[in-house]
Amino acid sequence: MSARQRPIVAIDGPAGAGKSTVAKAVSERLGYVYVDTGAMYRAVALGCIRRGVEIEDEQAASEIAPGIGIEFAPADNGGQLTLMDGVDVSRAIREHEVSDAASRVSAHPRVREQMVARQREMGQCGGVVMEGRDIQTNVFPDAEVKVYLRASIEERARRRARDLRERGLDVPSREELERSIAERDERDATRGTAPMAAADDAVIIDTDDLTIEQVVETVVVLVRQRQGEASDG
Repeated sequence: MSARQRPIVAIDGPAGAGKSTVAKAVSERLGYVYVDTGAMYRAVALGCIRRGVEIEDEQAASEIAPGIGIEFAPADNGGQLTLMDGVDVSRAIREHEVSDAASRVSAHPRVREQMVARQREMGQCGGVVMEGRDIQTNVFPDAEVKVYLRASIEERARRRARDLRERGLDVPSREELERSIAERDERDATRGTAPMAAADDAVIIDTDDLTIEQVVETVVVLVRQRQGEASDG
């Protein structure tokens, strides 16, 4: 393990694989800080939409991104709020339109460069569970614990529909959700900057037939094993 007293836990994987749910639970079990990097790109996308900026316009998006204040704060229910310029946008950034826009804006190299700099600053001291695409391959390639979650498109569409219903948001048809997820996978896997992929040294967990509790326990055990190895070393 590096000089960090507590490790960086980097959790990656495609949309709907369970990254956010697992990362939150792992951070609570370990007493670590939780950083949802996907929410950061969603906030930038929402900022573009509200300012009338074309999502495909990299120059315009990269100009406004640094000025968008993004913070995380504890919610009354024990969860986490995403604040954009001091306003709670936790619900707004989960809308289907914003999800699609976030995938597009995150493909812009200049926007990613800006967000990655913020993310590295947040996690550099360790003791953090950071989830999102390219966390383990680009943001923190030296993370002590790297986990890549995966699940079938069908299972991810079911989870997405359930999540939208629970949030009281509009739920697209199953076919539309599956198509959107497949298209997003294609964009994320083929983009020129930091394409979605598991790191060579990542532990890959297929979550299709596992409960959240089982996945969380697997990750927590892995973190403790790595900490033990570092202590022994």
